[in-house]
Amino acid sequence: MPLILDSKRLDVTMSPAEILQMHPQLQDRAKALTSQQTKTFGPKGFLYVQQREFAVTTPSDRFISIMGSEDATTCHILVLRHTGSGATCLAHCDGSDTEIEVASILHSVKTLTKSSSEGRFELHIVGGFIDQRQLSQKLSSELLKAFDNLPDEVHLLTFCVSEINDKEENGVHFPIIYGIAVNVKTAQIFKATFQDRGPCEDLRSAYSLAGGAMVNIYDFHTGELSFGPYCWTPFAIPNIDFWLKQEDDLILQYFSTSPQAEPPHFVAHMRSALEFLKAHPYPMKFLFPDDKPLFYKKNVDGLWEKI
Repeated sequence: MPLILDSKRLDVTMSPAEILQMHPQLQDRAKALTSQQTKTFGPKGFLYVQQREFAVTTPSDRFISIMGSEDATTCHILVLRHTGSGATCLAHCDGSDTEIEVASILHSVKTLTKSSSEGRFELHIVGGFIDQRQLSQKLSSELLKAFDNLPDEVHLLTFCVSEINDKEENGVHFPIIYGIAVNVKTAQIFKATFQDRGPCEDLRSAYSLAGGAMVNIYDFHTGELSFGPYCWTPFAIPNIDFWLKQEDDLILQYFSTSPQAEPPHFVAHMRSALEFLKAHPYPMKFLFPDDKPLFYKKNVDGLWEKI
């Protein structure tokens, strides 16, 4: 079924800039989002989604009311919601395998929507800017085409990408929005930043850096996060010792798709993931010895606690 915008099929063969130009309503919704004050969310009732991860839940979730993700430069953050069941998925996509990722995102929402006979799927896409390699525009187009090829009708509500999510300072382009959050109870979307990115931040980053596929990290029925079992080889990132000895500028240039636009903590985050890969060359033996995931659940203080 086609990707729908205001009751009509969207022409996904157009560039993101052309789509925004042709549809002022998308521009208005995007500008309303970019003009928001950035909200900061703490750990209580919150679930953070890293790159190449997604999570899905419903308004009846006793543990999670806010899901969010940030540090998106050329990456895009998606929110897909069914208006009947309220089932909501938030995903952080980097273009590694867009068609498969989009199909998984839709399936995850449909799984929690089986009992709902009414409603529709609504989509928000946020991320990307005018980057030098035009990776942002490429991913925006890939996502639109992937949703347009799905068997279910999906309605595009927010398309905050490319020029409309771009700001320029001294000749350098940056995204206006690096992160968003969604309130799973009310369906509100926020320009956001986050105090808590746990648990297992280094493990999750290392998995993504080593080339892992997108994974669903949350089980709505149990309220549990799960990670793994992940597998990589000691050569997942060749010459780790070499990279750990390099200056920050070289790490930034080599590991980022948009070096000039990265947030200040990017290099420290990357070094930490590289250190984790170096310290755990055989994850199946030492991190997941029984071939079982690591499980976490919210405690009485709203913090993730290992089970």
